[in-house]
Amino acid sequence: MAAKPVRILLGVTGGVAAFKAAELARRLMEHGAQVQVVMTESATRFITPATFQALTGEPVYTDAWDTRIDNLMPHIELSRAADLILVAPATADFMAKLAHGLADDLLSTLCLAREIPLLVAPAMNRQMWENPATRRNAAILAGDGIELLGPTAGLQACGETGLGRMIEPPEIVEATLAFLAPKWLAGKRVLVTAGPTYEPIDPVRGITNRSSGKMGFEIARAARRAGASVDLVAGPVALATPWGVQRHDVRTAIEMNDAVMARVAGADVFIAVAAVADWRIANVSGQKIKKTPDGAPPALEFALNPDILAGVAALADPPYCVGFAAESEALEEHGQKKRISKGVPLLAANIGHQTFGLDENELLLIDEKGTTRLERASKAELAARLIEEIARRLPDASR
Repeated sequence: MAAKPVRILLGVTGGVAAFKAAELARRLMEHGAQVQVVMTESATRFITPATFQALTGEPVYTDAWDTRIDNLMPHIELSRAADLILVAPATADFMAKLAHGLADDLLSTLCLAREIPLLVAPAMNRQMWENPATRRNAAILAGDGIELLGPTAGLQACGETGLGRMIEPPEIVEATLAFLAPKWLAGKRVLVTAGPTYEPIDPVRGITNRSSGKMGFEIARAARRAGASVDLVAGPVALATPWGVQRHDVRTAIEMNDAVMARVAGADVFIAVAAVADWRIANVSGQKIKKTPDGAPPALEFALNPDILAGVAALADPPYCVGFAAESEALEEHGQKKRISKGVPLLAANIGHQTFGLDENELLLIDEKGTTRLERASKAELAARLIEEIARRLPDASR
C-alpha cells in the first residue's frame, strides 16, 4: 500500500462466515491499512464487537444512533473518514438491500450515503446464491459499479457443497489490494514464467535447480494488481496461485516452451522469470537406473533445450519481452550482451547471484538507453516497481 495508510471501513453482516472477518481485519492491518469495523445486529450473534475492537484498536459501531459521533450521523461521518468500504461477509439479505437502496440499519445506510468505492464478498448457502432473486441482485450490484469478490464453491456450514462460500481472507485482501493499486497495465495481457524446470533422468531421479518461483509469482501478482489479464506458466513449486491469475503447471523445459507458445498470441508483455534448464537428458531411462557392481556412473546424454525467451522474441509479432539474468560479475556488461543476444528490449539482472529462495532482491534493469537500479527490497515491492517500469517502456505508453 501507499505510504499514507489506506482507511478501510469493514462491514460485517450476519452470516456464519463472520468469524473469518476477524482474520481479514488482521491481514488488512498487516498490509498497512487502518481498519474501522461496522457490524449489523445479526453479525453480533456470531462474533462480538469486542473481538474486532481488540484486533483493530478502533471502536466498533453497530447503531445508527451511536452517541459517540457528535452530530449523531455515523452513517455520514464513518464513510467520509474512509477510502473504501469492504463488506465481508455479505449475506443475501444485505445484497438485496444494496441492490434496492434499502437502508434500515447503520451499515446499509452508510453504504447508501457513501462517496467511496464499495466491495462485497458474498457468503450464503448454495441455494440462496443460485436463487434467481439473488442472481438478479448480484447483476444489479455489478451494474452499479460495486465490486463482487466471489463467491467460490466449497463445503458450507449447512453440510452441503456448492457455490456460495465466501472466498478466504487472503484472497479478499489480494483482491482489495488489486482494486486499490494503480492500473499501469489496464487492458493488457501479460504472460509470465516462474520457478525451476525438472529434467528427468529416470522415473525417480531428475535434474533441477533451487529456484523457488517467488519472484515470478510476485510479478504475476503485481501485473494482475496493475489491471492486466495474467497467465502464469509455473514450474514445480509449492506456491499459492495469486488471486485472479490463470496458472498453468509444467515440469520440463519442453513443457514450459509448449505452454508459452500456446498462449503467447495476443499477449502484450512476456516476462521470462523461470530458471529454465539449458540441457535435458536425451536418453531418459524408462526404469530406475541401478548402480552397477563397479560403481560406474551412468552414461547420460544431453540435448539442448529450447531458448524460450529468444524464441518468443523472434516471433513475427512478439510481445514486449523482459528477461531475467543472474550474473556474478560485470553485471551491466554481461547483462547487456545477454539482452542483445536474446533480442529483447529489457533485461532484469539480479544484483548478486544468490537470490534463490530469498524474500528480498535487488535488480538492475538494462535496456538500450542504459541501466536503472531498483534498490534492495522485498520481492513483492520489487515486482510492483518492475511492472511500473515495464508499463513506462511499452510502445503505447503515454507516461
